[in-house]
Amino acid sequence: MTLRLVSESAGEHGQEDLDDAALLNLVAVADSDALAALYRRHGTACYRLARHVTASDDLAQDAVQEAFIGMWRSPASYSPGRGSVRTWLLGLTHHKAVDSVRRETAQQRRQSAQAAQKALDPPPAAEDPAAAAWDRMRAAEVRSALTELPETQRQALALAYFGGYTQSQIAELTGVPLGTVKTRTFSAMRRLRLRLAPLANLAADGSP
Repeated sequence: MTLRLVSESAGEHGQEDLDDAALLNLVAVADSDALAALYRRHGTACYRLARHVTASDDLAQDAVQEAFIGMWRSPASYSPGRGSVRTWLLGLTHHKAVDSVRRETAQQRRQSAQAAQKALDPPPAAEDPAAAAWDRMRAAEVRSALTELPETQRQALALAYFGGYTQSQIAELTGVPLGTVKTRTFSAMRRLRLRLAPLANLAADGSP
């Protein structure tokens, strides 16, 4: 049962007059109306916090949902000596929001790695044998040139040209300054141009 459904189905049982600690005690005995009352009271503040952390409506909603479900499943984990119920809920929400961002970032990195690997894979054979041979030679040279780049430069190039990320996004994903990302990308492109210059000359001379 989602929090939205709990909130919509909860009736009026005078619980809005109870303080947070009393409501949490009712949650501990599986009172869904008390959960709904806490959600109505603190859900908006939790969502705002999660939205600030995740910069995503969907991720923020998921983080709030997970925080309140966590409270529902383990209300005894609240310790009055560490602050109010509201502070505890905000802490749960922040933790869930950070986890969501980490999962999203990890997924983006996996997708980028897959895109980069796909770009390094040999192209499908062409129908023309001469063209196919040229394509294989060109792809092999490009792969060789990429593997010769320093790891940091290769990563920046893969994320930019194979993953489709902007330099600002790459800086956020990799945790390095934007200026460093720009320098790495520029250096990688310059090294590739020098390394692949003979290939470009062959094409200009009339190779397939």
